Amino acid sequence: ISEVIPSLRLNDRGQKALNWMEIFRISHLPVVDDHEYIGLISDKSIYDLNLTDKTMDDCREYMLQPKVLTEQHIYEIVSLISEWKISVVPVLDFKRHYKGVITVFDVAQHFADLVAVKEPGGVIVLELNPMDYSLAQITRIVEDNDAKILSLYVSRYPDSTVIKVTLKVNVIDLSPIIQTLVRFDYTISAVFMDDSKLKDLYGDRFDQLMRYMNM
Repeated sequence: ISEVIPSLRLNDRGQKALNWMEIFRISHLPVVDDHEYIGLISDKSIYDLNLTDKTMDDCREYMLQPKVLTEQHIYEIVSLISEWKISVVPVLDFKRHYKGVITVFDVAQHFADLVAVKEPGGVIVLELNPMDYSLAQITRIVEDNDAKILSLYVSRYPDSTVIKVTLKVNVIDLSPIIQTLVRFDYTISAVFMDDSKLKDLYGDRFDQLMRYMNM
């Protein structure tokens, strides 16, 4: 929860909200009345509806109502940001008292830690049908090549039944893992690792192809 982003009071006017949004480089601010969360006002609403001289009390009908509770997971915060297109997420305690806001920037930093972005290693992206997805088999393939999965997430392509499985692995050279995945008929759509290792892998594949064609 941010220690610097302020909240607006009901007697604050739209222009004050805009001034604060510019200072803190956000596009939304919470309105709070004696620890009670009233709603989230956006700079777009203030500009589009000409609310600069209006008090927040007069702007209640234009406020958004997204919020999370202190015990909810970061995934739910990310979901709210995506759904509402907001720059801050208000946080309430179990008594529904306002505790503060979490900014998109803070969420991005925390999410980077959650999916091990800063850890050394490489990334493999697989494409497969949902019925063929087996976390146990993918983990076994990775660990049989003396590596560990640091993070894994599954996403869907729009208008497609195919799923995308993204693996962050704790080794730089992914060549053995890639070769094993190919042997198990996995479709690899993307690989991100050290360029020199990747060139060695492609060079080895090319040499194998040439030997096969010369037989």
